[in-house]
Amino acid sequence: MKKKLLKFLAMGIFASLLLTGCGSVKVGIINEKKLVEEAPQIKTTMEEGNAKMKEVQDELQKKMNENPNMTEEEAMKIQSEAQRKAMGYNQQYMTQIQQKLNVALESISKEKDIDVVMNNTDFQKSVFMGGIDITDDVIKKLQ
Repeated sequence: MKKKLLKFLAMGIFASLLLTGCGSVKVGIINEKKLVEEAPQIKTTMEEGNAKMKEVQDELQKKMNENPNMTEEEAMKIQSEAQRKAMGYNQQYMTQIQQKLNVALESISKEKDIDVVMNNTDFQKSVFMGGIDITDDVIKKLQ
């Protein structure tokens, strides 16, 4: 029992040293919703992705209209193919957006000596007090 208490106290002291003795951490915050709405590179990439999704949807509709008497199995196959295509485009464009965002965040974080960047929208707060809002800087970087 005594060993457990000493171990617990030692862990508590170690944790408090980590939290207080390692210096300060600069936290950057971004509003992803605002980035998506205002950053030109992100908007352009999203518009391209949405256009590809529309193409897939139109292609599916065309195939369905061309053969109104197709079997349920044929219809399921066409729909499944369209869904695979749409998921591929979605992944492709989301990856592009994430890469562009990561490059901008990394650059700004180095410029401002920021250690951590967190999403902080009005709807979903990660940081309630403090933090350096770099949303506008990221938008400028993504012109």
